[in-house]
Parts: sequence; C-alpha cells; structure tokens
Amino acid sequence: MPAKGTEAMVLIPRFDRDYSRRAFLENSAKGLFRAGVLGSAWAMFAKTGCSAAAYPDELLSVEVYTKGRIKNGDTIDANNVDYVKDLVDGVRYQQIKTLGRKMVVVPTTHDMNKLMPPPYIAATLRNQGQGAFDAKGNVVTKDGKLWIGGNPFPEPKTPIEIIAAHTLSWGRHDSSVYAFKEQDIDEHGNVNYQYTGAWAELATAGRITLDPKPYMHDHEDKLRYQSVIWSKPEDMKGMGFLNIWHYDQSVFPDLYGYLPEFKRVRKFPTNQRFETLNPGSQLYLSDAWAAGDPFMTWGEYKVVKRGPLLAGVSRGWTSETENWAHPTHGGPAGNMFWDTYVEMVPETVVIESLPVMYPRAPIGKKHVWFDARTGLPLVMVSYDRRGDMFRSFEGAYSVYDDGKARVMDGADPYWSWCLVHAYNVQTGRMTRLEQLAEVPGHKMHVNDPDIYEKYLTVSALQSRGT
Repeated sequence: MPAKGTEAMVLIPRFDRDYSRRAFLENSAKGLFRAGVLGSAWAMFAKTGCSAAAYPDELLSVEVYTKGRIKNGDTIDANNVDYVKDLVDGVRYQQIKTLGRKMVVVPTTHDMNKLMPPPYIAATLRNQGQGAFDAKGNVVTKDGKLWIGGNPFPEPKTPIEIIAAHTLSWGRHDSSVYAFKEQDIDEHGNVNYQYTGAWAELATAGRITLDPKPYMHDHEDKLRYQSVIWSKPEDMKGMGFLNIWHYDQSVFPDLYGYLPEFKRVRKFPTNQRFETLNPGSQLYLSDAWAAGDPFMTWGEYKVVKRGPLLAGVSRGWTSETENWAHPTHGGPAGNMFWDTYVEMVPETVVIESLPVMYPRAPIGKKHVWFDARTGLPLVMVSYDRRGDMFRSFEGAYSVYDDGKARVMDGADPYWSWCLVHAYNVQTGRMTRLEQLAEVPGHKMHVNDPDIYEKYLTVSALQSRGT
C-alpha cells in the first residue's frame, strides 16, 4: 500500500511481447533477417555456446509467453490450443481443434550443437562472411568459387539467402541414408498403403566431413545426388528414383526411375515436380526438405511474418522403442498423428514463394517457417491457385541421444529428422514418415563415402531393383 499522497509504483517488464514484435518489424524493415532480438544469436553462440541471451524471456518460455496458461510438460489439445493459436500454423491449429491432435511442450533448446550437426556449425563459423551470389544467382565464395561448406549466410539480409543456404545442404551432412517407413491414411483413419525403403543423399559441393572436400572430384557441376528406393510392399520392391541436381539452380535436376515391371531404368521429365511417386502418398518431389526444387525455379520470395513458433526440434528420437518406432494418436482411428514434442522456437522467418517456372503446378504459393537460428524448415503450408490452404509438410528433428543411449556420427551424436507429417487439408488424407534404424534391405548410416556407388548411380538403381 503506497503512503498517503504518493502514487503506487508499477513494475513494468523491460521486454514484453510488443517489444519483440516491434523488433521483428524494425529488423525486417532494415533488411536484417539474422536471428536475435537483443543481439545476434550466432554471435552469442560463438561467444558463449548458447543463443539464449539474444532473446527476451517471453520468446524463450511458453509459460511467460502465455502468462502461465501453458507450461513445459503440458499437453496442447483442443481445450487449450487457443492460448497458443499464434504459435502454430493454421493447419496444425485445425488438426488440434477438430481432429484430436495433441502436442507435448518441452523446454527450449539453446545449444545449437543439439539443433544441427556440430561439423556443419563449425564450417559455418569458419567460413562466415565468405558467401555471395554470382551474376546468375548461384551461391559462391567471395572469390567466385563453388561454396565451401556450412551456411553461407548465417546472418541473412534477404529471404533468398535463407532459401539458398538451406537448399545447398538439406540434411546438413555430406551423405546420409535414411531408412524410413511410410503410412498413407485416408480421411476415415484407414491405412490404405504402407511402404518401407531408403532415402539417400550425397553432397558434391560444400563438403565438410568426407574426402575429398570441399568438392567431389569430377562432379563439380553438380550439387547433390539423391535417391529413394522402396523395399516393401513386395510388388514395389526395388522400385526407385534418382535425382541428380546441378549446381546451377536455374536448371531442373535429371530424374531417372527404375520400375520393376519394365526391368529397366528410364529418364523422366523433371519439371513435373508435383506428382506423387507412389500410390496413396501425399508427398511430391517438390516437398523434400521444404525445398525440393532448385531455388531459382521458384521466385517472388518475400518475408510475410516473423515471430516465435512451437515446433519439434528436439526429443523426437527415443531408444526405448524397437527400431526407433514412434507411437501415434488422434484422427478417426487414433492413428493419424505422431506423438510429438514441441518447444518454443524463439524466432522464425516465414517466407512466401511462387512456382514461377511451373505454370501447371497445382500450387499457387507456399509459406515456409524457417528457424531463424538454424535456417532449418519447420513447417510448410501450400495454397492452391484459388488461394485456399491446400497441403502441409511438417518435420520434427532431434539429436539421437536421449540420455539412455545414443547413435554416433563420428565424434558426435547423430542429428537428423525423425518424423514427417504430410497432410492434404482439402481431402483429409495424411502421409506419415518416420526414420527407423533399419528396414528390409537398408540400414540408416551417415557420412559413408560408399553411399554413392551403392545408392546414387543409374547402375546402382538398376542393381537394387533386380
């Protein structure tokens, strides 16, 4: 109680939600898209090993942000999702509100070594300030050479720098084979199709772990090799596709496919990026890593929003289930959604782009939420030609160390994606993907130089199919 004749003192927090919003708007207006409100998140991390000091508390804690209505450990469901409506995209909000989806909130991860592979971070810091674009728009070093590794634009000034950096290195490893399981579920909860297989990637430029580095000899005109090969069901065993990406991002990748019924490899037109590869799937080639096309084949890039987001960037892996399998819930049959842990990502940059080189695409535009700290895509929502919400692509990542067991990648615990939801808003159909330890014929492995000969040539495609 104040003394008579005096005014009560009101304590006002130094930083509130309005302060963060103003900071995001001001930084965008200045062309500053680097992570951090109180300073550079990358500079803080390089100095202290932690990015938290770059953000006020209300961007680091869902409890502070919601004024105690939601806390770490709580489950977000239809009863409380409105408290965090501005922290989820429109598709997830609809899923939680009407389809029984739930998400468990966990504390925010501040150590970027747990948000990306440490060798990628080390290369980013080592090569910081050397990224540029050549006259055609491809990423090069300041002296005009192909990119040499890590994120060329960790403190971006334009949306195209964010897109280009991610496109150069989808999974942040030099090579990967992901053993996966896919289930395609209709709007009634029926599992119509089920697949297992392997997805392989190999970087030919910007290499940071595998020799030779930073470039793969005799492949300097390429950016990556990527393939997908199915092992089940039996009638699709051996079917596969190989994408060969050119370094020039205005050129469509070369696409080869092996179809068991024809027993041969054929070349496919690659400007048709909006067709599913297997029956029942809600995935397009264009969806891969939310950047499945060369970045110059899309255009009109612009930032449409900045702010925090609840997303799955940790705890997506567990050693306690057989073969790393993940439980499900929700939807008409209790199997529509993966059980997912989400945390407060303090800053995302939402980038809109248009399919300028795809006049027949069913998509009119897409929005991708990028973690401003890491440049990783968290959610993608696409819209049809009428402007209606069409499809979503949502991933969850984790370091593969749950405190009880770990999967190693050289000297560090393995970091990668764990789960994917690919959802068709207009039909209610869902494709769920999970990364497993192994599936028939394939095991997960990373930074293995033999991946190229085993998975990423036309002859490998044919030999695995026969």
